[in-house]
Amino acid sequence: MTDATSITMLPAAPLHALELWSNPQAVATRVHKALGFALPAMGRSAANAAITLMRFEPTVWLAEGDVSVLADTLGDDGALTAIGGGIVRFRLAGPHWRELLLEGGVFDTSPAAFPVGATAATVIDHVGVRLWAESADACVAFVPASFAQGLHHFWDDALPLLGA
Repeated sequence: MTDATSITMLPAAPLHALELWSNPQAVATRVHKALGFALPAMGRSAANAAITLMRFEPTVWLAEGDVSVLADTLGDDGALTAIGGGIVRFRLAGPHWRELLLEGGVFDTSPAAFPVGATAATVIDHVGVRLWAESADACVAFVPASFAQGLHHFWDDALPLLGA
């Protein structure tokens, strides 16, 4: 039932790269106190009502939402860089979203390897993307704006092949 799988371009959202340079334990303690949750481990995400943090690299998280509390929390131990203008977000939803990621992709999308809350940085159809398993039924893909239209077209072309 491929018509139930959808690709939706999401509206722009505040996106920042959160980078830590020094004193990671002290920063982690301050962030936990400020946000009410710990910095997520590699390949995972964590959130509260205002912000979602997704970890894709050893010292870099993608922050979606209100980062105002983080600026003071980081001090001189890291930085927040606005990147939302260069990223397009897509929600892949429905029964075959995991299969859709395999079209042109090369990583294990099974629920065991990529469970809800997981993050991944990978290449799909020669485009570097970051993925967040938002729920059992949906994934959010963060795509460089310069490749967004082409990747969207690639996924649209793949939809009729899913579930075959």
